[in-house]
Amino acid sequence: MLQIPRSAFLTRLACRPCIVPSRGRKSRHDSPAKSKASRIKYPPMVSIEELLNVQRRYQESQFKREMLQNRFEQQVGSLAEQRFQQEREEHDALMAWNLEENKKALLRRLERLKLEDRASQLQREEINRLRQEEKLQNIREREEEVKSLQELSRTFITPENMLERIEAALDNPKSYNFCVDREGRMMRPTPPSHL
Repeated sequence: MLQIPRSAFLTRLACRPCIVPSRGRKSRHDSPAKSKASRIKYPPMVSIEELLNVQRRYQESQFKREMLQNRFEQQVGSLAEQRFQQEREEHDALMAWNLEENKKALLRRLERLKLEDRASQLQREEINRLRQEEKLQNIREREEEVKSLQELSRTFITPENMLERIEAALDNPKSYNFCVDREGRMMRPTPPSHL
């Protein structure tokens, strides 16, 4: 069964310091105890044979480590040199391939630009031809219009030919004195009966 701690226990937990001091340890600023003040520390006694044995074994291990390190550096150095040479050859091959692809792309681009220039030139020529044809057609239409107007103007009454027209109209036996009703019948005036 779960028991909820009382509030006094919770407050006691909250007031505890964050770092608990180690028991039996003094800080570096504390002075030594009175009983230890006159004590002089001497290094422990080591036998000469054991010291020489440890030094010899340390030198042997150091020598082995240096030999292994030199061998590893030689292997890694030769491998790195081989890898560098291989990467340089691969880089040179890729650069040559890149130059070749760039040349091919340049040739394709130049050919495409030539085709586009030729197509645009043909399009401009076609547009110019159509404009010329349109101009010629307009000129022909204007000429036809001028001719038709000239034909119509031959029948116009001008001050120069007014007398001739009047005489021709008087000499013409055809009478234009009539009207047309809604059914399309032509109605002429009847002469007066008293004449």
